[in-house]
Amino acid sequence: MARHGSAAAVLSAERRDWAETGAAEAEMAAAEAVGARHVFLGEAEYPPLLAELADPPPLLLMAGDAALAARPVVAMVGARNASAAGRALAFELALALGEAGWVVASGLARGIDAEAHRGALTTGTIGCVAGGVDIAYPPENAPLQERIAVGGLIISELPPGTEPQARHFPRRNRLIAGVARGLIVIEAAAGSGSLITARLAAEAGREVMAVPGHPKDPRSAGGNNLIRQGAVLVETAADVLAALSPFALMDQPAREPVRPRRAAAVRAAAVAESPVDAPQGGLLELLSVSGVAMDEVVRASGLPAADVQAALADLEIEGQVVRLAGGRVARLA
Repeated sequence: MARHGSAAAVLSAERRDWAETGAAEAEMAAAEAVGARHVFLGEAEYPPLLAELADPPPLLLMAGDAALAARPVVAMVGARNASAAGRALAFELALALGEAGWVVASGLARGIDAEAHRGALTTGTIGCVAGGVDIAYPPENAPLQERIAVGGLIISELPPGTEPQARHFPRRNRLIAGVARGLIVIEAAAGSGSLITARLAAEAGREVMAVPGHPKDPRSAGGNNLIRQGAVLVETAADVLAALSPFALMDQPAREPVRPRRAAAVRAAAVAESPVDAPQGGLLELLSVSGVAMDEVVRASGLPAADVQAALADLEIEGQVVRLAGGRVARLA
């Protein structure tokens, strides 16, 4: 526009006029420098489901294994300030769905997104980001994003080096909804970005699923409302697989279900490698009004068990939490 003065002049410019600007070459070099590449709508590597949208992005930046997007994909989104129980469920669902042959997509945000990616690291995960493929947001997810770029797939609509801004996130949400056959919502407050993703998924004809939550927990309002509006209620990987059965891998052999103890062991190893940053003041966010097992709170916080016990004792004295039977602890509504 600056060079030619109008959009019409730009579109009618000669090939040599475009080449002389050097902008395309510069952006391609920047992508190559961070291990990414440009993929245009219509090319073989372009995610096939994304191409079916009414207005698919004409150009993507991709880092990693593009073949993952051609496999059956299910997306998972939810609260950034997710409870420990919600985080554990996201991890376990992703692990089980991955072992059943599904690639798990999410948005690399804190909370539910990060746990979904961690659960599917070994079976295939797609991270859709709101900035450049080389920019981690939030910063603490940088190691996770780097692992996905190597063993999974990172997708963006924006050039390398682009810092995420508020206006970019709806585009990121469209990518999450567009690459997947279905979308699972875990812990989403009313008016959250996860509900925008759910709306985009529904508009694209995807299967929308939601995990129900306690009515007094604000993080349950969005998911519960989706269920009232017709979203499929899911609580286990079997529920998700049943909802997605029209898209199931008919030629894949049956796989052993993920056992809860094995899932817990895998998640503990993942948290140890890349712990969730949660200072003592953030312990309340990990709790729900329906109760969370103490060992799950410790794992999700990344803090020593003694520190968690001490912080919860203080919160109990302040009347903010209550101990439940079976070693569970809950925040008061």
